[in-house]
Amino acid sequence: MGTEPVDFCREIETYLTKKNDGHLIRVTGPSFEIVSRWAEQGIPLKIAFEGIDRYFERYYAKGSRRRPVKIDFCEADVLDAFDEWKRAVGATSESRTPNPESRRESLPAHLERALMRLSDARAKGVIGEPFDPIIDAVAHELDAARAASGGVRGDARKAMLDRLSQLDTDLLEAARGLLDDPTRATLVREAEGELAGFRAAMTDEAFARARESAVDRLVRQRFALPTIAFS
Repeated sequence: MGTEPVDFCREIETYLTKKNDGHLIRVTGPSFEIVSRWAEQGIPLKIAFEGIDRYFERYYAKGSRRRPVKIDFCEADVLDAFDEWKRAVGATSESRTPNPESRRESLPAHLERALMRLSDARAKGVIGEPFDPIIDAVAHELDAARAASGGVRGDARKAMLDRLSQLDTDLLEAARGLLDDPTRATLVREAEGELAGFRAAMTDEAFARARESAVDRLVRQRFALPTIAFS
């Protein structure tokens, strides 16, 4: 399914070395078996990289590093990232016990992070003025969420979540509008590559939906955009 295990392991080893500031930690023995399973499951390399990044982000947050990180420590985060990717693109597989270190953030925290990322992308010139109404709307919802004592509940929460879902759709539509035809074609090919390991199990209709969802994820990455929708 997708990349051959040996090549996949080599790419992971190279990425892990980079994350470890050039310190080489070989992916051999039990570590090779772990990473080989990722390849056999069809985990796209970029998704594996995202999982590794999550572990390192949490590791750095604990203070100064003391020793290089082995790939074994990143497994739970890689599988979490893979599960999220599968849900996003509609690829199905057996369920898995969630990473106990994964914590669902609150609605205000989610909105604050989304607003920060949107504002940062705007300040860096990655996105332009057409995104200002979306940024303003997210800021408005964040203020409402903060002002609600005990949190937003009931019909008010449902209405807010519906608005966030629509804002997320608007965000992706605006971002797609920034793509020229060659770039969009490149993203479509990349999305198809990510889904290659699951193509045989999908109908044409399911694959088309999954490809569009995968393209949306790649568009978010390209413009450093957050997911505004919250569930």
